[in-house]
Amino acid sequence: MKLLSCILLLTLTFLNTTAVMFYIMNDLDRCKGLEMDAVAVNEEGIPYFFKGDHLYKGFHGLAELSNESFAELDDHHHLGHVDAAFHMHFEDNPDDHDRMFFFLDNKVFSFYKHKLEAGYPKDISEVFPGIPNDLDAAVECPHPECANDSVIFFKGDEIYHYDLKSKAVEEKEFKSMPNCTSAFRFMEHYYCFHGHMFSKFDPKTGEVHGKYPKEARDYFMRCSKFSPDSDHVERERCSRVHLDAITSDNAGNIYAFRGHHYLRKDDNDTLTSDTIENDFKELHSEVDAAFSYENHLYLIKNNNLYVYRVGEPHIHLDGYPKPVTEELGIEGPIDAAFVCEDHHIAHIIKGNQMHDVELKVTPRKAGNERPIGPFKRVDTAMCGPGGVKVIIGNHFYHFDSTKLLSTARSLPEQHKVSLELFGCDH
Repeated sequence: MKLLSCILLLTLTFLNTTAVMFYIMNDLDRCKGLEMDAVAVNEEGIPYFFKGDHLYKGFHGLAELSNESFAELDDHHHLGHVDAAFHMHFEDNPDDHDRMFFFLDNKVFSFYKHKLEAGYPKDISEVFPGIPNDLDAAVECPHPECANDSVIFFKGDEIYHYDLKSKAVEEKEFKSMPNCTSAFRFMEHYYCFHGHMFSKFDPKTGEVHGKYPKEARDYFMRCSKFSPDSDHVERERCSRVHLDAITSDNAGNIYAFRGHHYLRKDDNDTLTSDTIENDFKELHSEVDAAFSYENHLYLIKNNNLYVYRVGEPHIHLDGYPKPVTEELGIEGPIDAAFVCEDHHIAHIIKGNQMHDVELKVTPRKAGNERPIGPFKRVDTAMCGPGGVKVIIGNHFYHFDSTKLLSTARSLPEQHKVSLELFGCDH
């Protein structure tokens, strides 16, 4: 009888777990075009998208329960959703600066590194006097993007500019904007989400310039399929989702891989886009790292290396894929790889270390292990005539040589990937 009870209990547990996973993978599939309740970046600049009692961290991956990251939300209020959220920028007040603020009904919560600050939750009227309850959206607006360090609050068609220093509230009318269901600031740009669409707006005037609204999943989510009206080139060059891999071939063509798609920029700056499945069918999708050597593309996925002869179409070499350990003398997973012009060394990045592989030597093996300068991790990197570009998130950092990269102790000037590599100015 006890055995039967145990079997029944295990069966029910399995069924409940399966049902939860089915719910998360289907009803909470952000690529189906969900309307988010709130969006905010954390202390490391990673966007958090909130939907009901779940959140998505970054631009891809499954939803997880919000209370797994912000436990006290449930301690104080049985969280069914978040009304609004923002990441505070107010250096004049270190007690509030760099905190994440959440709004629910008439309450506000302040979190620092996922821990609730002492004394919270508080009434919204206590922390932000003059701001109403039951908000739709909120977004930080630091100086000089706004006249002073401010927060913009949205409720229906009512817009409130809240000055963090003076606590003055200025009501504004953003005529060209739809009502925001969530809003956030990313890469010094401001986005109003309405349903599963979004518009980029001027935080001072509310003016919307360009062809908006656009599909949020085309630019802020990594999906295998996009909206039917999606402009593939426009989406890939302007996407806010980080690149998985990037390289340039001997002719100067750039290949940038992201999820199931890739973007190609030729030496005349002409951009084309396609699925990885279509042009590199053996890979299917999601490249970990890439480098170019002697008119061949070397593409790394998991622990395998695929090699293609550059051309129209690209020719997959017989015998590949082969294990990375066999071909490069290093174990995966690999975060980034690049070869500089007129050199025969592949620079392989794993975690915060860079390794050199002499490509003319057989068998190949990795050596000269050293730190990658000031970086803890990278998304991808490439080398060209001007030096090395290290890409993290939506920005890249330029170094004149690999030696300067490995010996750097501070970050050089930051550049925008979408703007400076692919010419997207919005």
